Amino acid sequence: MAELDNAAKCVKNIEQEIRLLQTEISNTRQGIGLEDNAELKKLMEENVRLKHRLEILKSAIAKEGGDDASGSFPKESIIGVLQEVFGAAIRKAYPGAPVAAVITISTSPKFGDYQCNSAMQIAQHLKQQSVKTTPREVAQNLINELQSPVACIEKVEVAGAGYVNIFLSRSYGEQRIMRLLKEGILAPGLEKKRVVVDFSSPNVAKEMHVGHLRSTIIGDSICRFLEFLGHDVLRINHIGDWGTQFGMLIAHLQDRFPDFQTVSPPISDLQAFYKESKVRFDSDETFKKRAYECVVKLQSGEPTYLKAWNLICDVSRREFQTIYNRLDVKLIERGESFYQSRMQKIVDELKGSGLLEEDEGRLIMWGEDHTGIPLTVVKSDGGFTYDTSDMAAIKQRLHEEKADWLIYVTDAGQATHFQTIFSCAKRAKILDLSKHRVDHVGFGVVLGEDGKKFKTRSGDTVKLAELLDEGLKRSMDKLMQKERNLVLTPDELQAAQESVAYGCIKYADLSHNRNNEYVFSFDKMLEDKGNTAVYLLYAYTRIRSIARNCGGDYANNIEQVINSTEFKIEHEKEWKLAKVLLRFTDVTLLIMKNLSLHYLCEFVYEICTTFSEFYDSCYCIEKNKQGEIVKVYASRVLLCEATSRVLGKCFDILGLKPVHKI
Repeated sequence: MAELDNAAKCVKNIEQEIRLLQTEISNTRQGIGLEDNAELKKLMEENVRLKHRLEILKSAIAKEGGDDASGSFPKESIIGVLQEVFGAAIRKAYPGAPVAAVITISTSPKFGDYQCNSAMQIAQHLKQQSVKTTPREVAQNLINELQSPVACIEKVEVAGAGYVNIFLSRSYGEQRIMRLLKEGILAPGLEKKRVVVDFSSPNVAKEMHVGHLRSTIIGDSICRFLEFLGHDVLRINHIGDWGTQFGMLIAHLQDRFPDFQTVSPPISDLQAFYKESKVRFDSDETFKKRAYECVVKLQSGEPTYLKAWNLICDVSRREFQTIYNRLDVKLIERGESFYQSRMQKIVDELKGSGLLEEDEGRLIMWGEDHTGIPLTVVKSDGGFTYDTSDMAAIKQRLHEEKADWLIYVTDAGQATHFQTIFSCAKRAKILDLSKHRVDHVGFGVVLGEDGKKFKTRSGDTVKLAELLDEGLKRSMDKLMQKERNLVLTPDELQAAQESVAYGCIKYADLSHNRNNEYVFSFDKMLEDKGNTAVYLLYAYTRIRSIARNCGGDYANNIEQVINSTEFKIEHEKEWKLAKVLLRFTDVTLLIMKNLSLHYLCEFVYEICTTFSEFYDSCYCIEKNKQGEIVKVYASRVLLCEATSRVLGKCFDILGLKPVHKI
């Protein structure tokens, strides 16, 4: 209390000095007692310094008893904890300074494990306030204000121009690794949300092609990621199953298979069937007229036409599902037809709110700022459009599904469309950004090795089924080259083939920044060196084999080893690997912000390369000349186990299926 009283008296004295100085400054500005400009400058500088001291003292009094550094970051987030700790230090040392705690991973071990890089910014701010100091002095002041002790920090030091180097505590690392082994790979504790993810979205009567590959793979991984975090995820396949094309398909079906009502038509090649109907539609005016009549009857709900429509959709659905089964992708179908009854309602609501404008016979809607391209909500012939169905869909998802978060996974070319949809939904009071989050997850196109859009030699779009078949063939060739057929059973060989084939296709996509184009090359995908699925899957298999090779409880009851071992980190390569594993939570939090899975791929690759360094330097098992095990380093084997568990979780999020033998 005595210290508080003294501080309060000091505050009063400073306030009195400030009032006197302000009076003198006021007089000086009016020319009263003004001798020269240098005196004015001196008084103003003194005023700023005193105000700064006053802020510090007031902050110290207000925060008597300590500053609570616990915030919104999960405690597993090292960067989050460091941001809170150094943020509190900044507020104590420099109250009022509009500078956040900038924490980065160090580029070299000699600079510690992490760095706080805020001192230069604070010094610059103080300079603008006419307070002279150096970044190094600021950095030291931040260290002086750190809460002590901080569990994850071993030591801190000022370096260079004013960086604060942060060294993690090994005992903290040991505790975190043991917690990982005992409790599993935990998701950071975030608020759980209802999330709708719209992805894949092929068109009925057309085969899935390479253009659907990225949406399907990226969308599935985003769903896996959000499900790991504990969100309630609804995976929506917004297929094209309505519209004019069904008129020509139904008319063609009636001609080719007039008994389709009683005998299921043998439409095995729906793509060829579609092409046949399209040729007739483009060349035969009578057929075209019939096709339009079929559309009207379908949309009016006539049973015969609904049955024909369902038959066509069922054939496509089976073909789509074959692809999804191969890629282990789960979806709930909600085609355009699902929103038909809601489209008229949304049009009526927008009309009633005065949000639709007539434009050359059509009804359009502008976004909030009335710029760009408006939505065409009703065509001049009275029909609805994709814009109409997207407006109906966003309302259904937010208001009926009670979604908190909407994610659309489509090519980057649709970015403007979705910006307009979101803007119109806000204007119509359907979307409230204070309650809802919406993201358009765009991606670049797939290129061939010639740098052009990926197509067959004949110039056709590459069918997705044929692409997967080629992947299986190439992966088997790779396994045969390595003579894996000599050591694996037929079932193991097939499992390895599918793991490598589908894994390399998925990983090649996800490991690139989704905003960029990427070159599809089986040769590069199947390389067993570098950042490829093949290298990672082999590394994982090797890591998983270490405990098995130890025998005993290591092979048969690893939980017993975990519970009975005092885990210690001694070698520098052990510590380096452990520190990489501890970054898992921070990687997940980064992905939460931008939904870019390539960060997870980079993390997985770093784990595997760091593990390789560890394994080359640290024996896990010692054997005698006879090949008998004479010593097992329990802590190192448990570090291998922790590595395999983190990798396994990452693979699961990426949709890769590792096998025990490759």
